[in-house]
Amino acid sequence: MKIKKLGHCCFVIESKYGIRVMTDPGAFSATQNEEKSISAILITHEHQDHLHIDSLKKVLANNPEAIIITNTAVGKLLDEAGIKYTKIEEGQKYDLNGVNIAGFGNLHAEIYQTYGQVQNTGYMIDSLCYPGDAFSYPDAHVDVLALPVTGPWMKIKDAIDYAKNINPRIVFPVHDGFVHDWAKFIWSVPEKLLGEVGIEFKELELGKQENI
Repeated sequence: MKIKKLGHCCFVIESKYGIRVMTDPGAFSATQNEEKSISAILITHEHQDHLHIDSLKKVLANNPEAIIITNTAVGKLLDEAGIKYTKIEEGQKYDLNGVNIAGFGNLHAEIYQTYGQVQNTGYMIDSLCYPGDAFSYPDAHVDVLALPVTGPWMKIKDAIDYAKNINPRIVFPVHDGFVHDWAKFIWSVPEKLLGEVGIEFKELELGKQENI
């Protein structure tokens, strides 16, 4: 599996079949706008750091054959924008030319009571788990975990416990567009604690495709 991180929660997974899947082209990153050869775009929820309609339109302009996979709530916004999509939610699966995509979870993690608590669908892409803005558990074996590490809805303890419970081979940080380079020393916490239980924590260089 090859992964190219583009920023915050936007990354591209390339399968052994050459199928390229993009996640959450939001407002906190812009390099996704120039990506090409994208087969599918997964959108977990409607918050601007995960769904930015203008950016999505630019991605689609460069990838007119790409399909969008998302949930009901995001679908309503895409309907308003005249953008087609395929709805895959919790418990549903989709075969993307040999790449298995499965939805899990249904609600954004709590920020404060019901504030911002929109529908959130996590996705398994083959053996890679991307939960969006929640710590819901997929009913699947996870080899690679895209792990949220910062945000108003979580503590680093939550991320570490989630990763430990899932027990993947490797995790890489997402939902980290808030973190400036000088503050990335905080990654040493999950790196150390997950390493102690045999889980590799790997920060990905933006814009560089890496084998994982």
